[in-house]
Amino acid sequence: MDGDTVLRVRGDADDVFSKGFICPKGTAVKQLHEDPDRLRAPMLRKGSEWSAVSWDEALAAVEAGLKPIIEQYGRDAVALYLGNPTVHSLSASVLSSVIVKAFGSKNFYSAASVDQMPKHVTCGLMFGSATLIPVPDIDRTQYLLIVGANPWVSNGSLATAPDWPGRLKAIRARGGRVVVIDPRRTKTAEEADEHIPIKPGTDAFFLFAVARTIFEEGLASPGDTATNLSGIDEARALVEPFTPERVAPVTGIDAETIRRIARELAAAPSAAVYDRVGAHQQAFGTLTSWATDLIAAITGNLDRPGGKMFPYAAHLKTDPPAPAGRGFRLGRFRSRVKDYPEAFGQLPVATLADEIETPGDGKVRALVTIAGNPVLSTPNGVRLAKAIESLDFMVAIDPFLNETTRFADVILPPPSILARHHYDFSFYALSVRNIANYSPPLVAPEGPDEWEIISRVALVASGQPVTTDPAVVPRMALSLLVNEAIASGVLAGREADDVMRALDGRGPIEQILDFRLRTGPYGDLFGQKPEGLSLTTLEQNTHGVDLGPLVPRLPNMLRTASGKVELAPPEIAADVPRLRAALDDRASNGMVLIGRRQLRSNNSWMHNVSTLTRGSNKCTLIVNPQDASRIGLEDGSTARIRSRVGEVEAPVEISDEMMPGVASLPHGWGHSAPGMRMSVARANAGVSLNDLTDEELLDPLSGNAVLNAIPVTIEPVA
Repeated sequence: MDGDTVLRVRGDADDVFSKGFICPKGTAVKQLHEDPDRLRAPMLRKGSEWSAVSWDEALAAVEAGLKPIIEQYGRDAVALYLGNPTVHSLSASVLSSVIVKAFGSKNFYSAASVDQMPKHVTCGLMFGSATLIPVPDIDRTQYLLIVGANPWVSNGSLATAPDWPGRLKAIRARGGRVVVIDPRRTKTAEEADEHIPIKPGTDAFFLFAVARTIFEEGLASPGDTATNLSGIDEARALVEPFTPERVAPVTGIDAETIRRIARELAAAPSAAVYDRVGAHQQAFGTLTSWATDLIAAITGNLDRPGGKMFPYAAHLKTDPPAPAGRGFRLGRFRSRVKDYPEAFGQLPVATLADEIETPGDGKVRALVTIAGNPVLSTPNGVRLAKAIESLDFMVAIDPFLNETTRFADVILPPPSILARHHYDFSFYALSVRNIANYSPPLVAPEGPDEWEIISRVALVASGQPVTTDPAVVPRMALSLLVNEAIASGVLAGREADDVMRALDGRGPIEQILDFRLRTGPYGDLFGQKPEGLSLTTLEQNTHGVDLGPLVPRLPNMLRTASGKVELAPPEIAADVPRLRAALDDRASNGMVLIGRRQLRSNNSWMHNVSTLTRGSNKCTLIVNPQDASRIGLEDGSTARIRSRVGEVEAPVEISDEMMPGVASLPHGWGHSAPGMRMSVARANAGVSLNDLTDEELLDPLSGNAVLNAIPVTIEPVA
């Protein structure tokens, strides 16, 4: 930095975790900070005209727009949507549950139901909490099976690790093996020991057959975790019908290969199955997710080094002396129009348009988005855009006028990424190593801090005047945490006021972070463990604090009512007949569409950075040469892609990296909407994959949208 000017961005070679590795998206913070299209002041819309206004005027408009709707139609008349970037923000991560409670609306949606909800649901059902997600211990494993993921490019989703490429190379260098199951020969597949193509949407069949083979051939050996498992015989019965021979024609993987993979997993000194969006964004996403953790359990690779383990982040609550919990429930409420069940406190975002368009009590009349662009990121974006445009009122907390926020009445821009404090509140709980690192702001914010903006909107939602001191919101959240810690015995014998005073002198979000660190598994407990962790410790260790490799946490961490890992939850068992029925209903010779991850692309929200729209970032339709010849497509020509809900045209890229019968468009493009102000994105517009995805297609257990294996027709454009 030179004052407030960024001169150069590089990785920190002394960082305890990254060792200096930085991905292309990380180098873009300079361009994000300096982007002339980034909003620096609140925006107010009158008709089609936008004007920059003061914060007081913008917040008064938020109150004037939301308050009458809540008073007249009730809380369910306001929908809340949290986008992907919220998990990259400390303030948004800390306050997300607060603002959800403040609105008190069942119409809560997030990017999770187009991304990872199957994993939350299976972990909730098996381990008792939707946030207890086991990650592959890639630094110690000897066998890694990757299903529907491309971590060489994505750097690990739900498995946080800098330099996935280096870590994958290290597995092979120590004599281990990496196998990739994917319809496309991705960069990860190219660098693996073996790539096995699979028909999109059939991963559950493959994994069920792998589990069945392990049982059938007497290879199941849960090891030391056996005493912590419940329902192993019931799980065996669930996978029994899925023989390798039966699923082979469905998956496109021959029976002997399925059996070989099962034997390799069982025989490896340590093994892990890593599943991500390709496996989750499909009609059987939850069953796929469940099968990966079932395989870990029956091969003795759950909660052991080199298998799948549970991160123990510094800000998490310390595990109790024994398992304690009430378990996880689905369907505590249901959507008004299509009766979809709730999962993890959310409704499927695929039904948001239904809730806006359908008249009657509970109709959604207002929308609040935080760092979200659902028009591009959720199914049938064309329909959703029309629905959002019809709302009575919309407010967006967002730095850009994008495809979704162009419909807002008020936009409240958060400060630059360089003006925010940073601690990976979400990602350390998914990390392949236990570490902690904190970065203070580098520049002063142009306006209120992000926590202030979120708190002001939360105050309006809860019926308080928008002029109320926003600090009361995080202060109340902190008070609840302090009292809970005293009541649970973590801070037994301490006075709440004394604890609160010990946190004075910091900003509200830093106070909450400091408290979480000090009462976490490595914390100083406010002086009881002088060598323990605090925010001061992280400030003094600017390269981070290494807390060591992942450690076993069973059974204490479990939150199931039984105190054991539930291998055959009733909800999973009830969905397996749907998978069995589909064994006889998979015959189709038509084309199907899948998405793909690109190295320089982070969904839609970094497409206004010129350095990230170059090179390999192309919005092309990749097709296999056989399909191109059959359809009449030439490399570089234009193809028209049609689905049940819409059609787009895209340039063709012919490559044998795609298996026959499958085509691919990248996610997050389509920046040609009128009214948006993102000049770089508009100049590299591409088309939106989600103009083709079908909002009627969901995984029923999780409500996750089906964004892969979409039936399409493809034809050349003359």
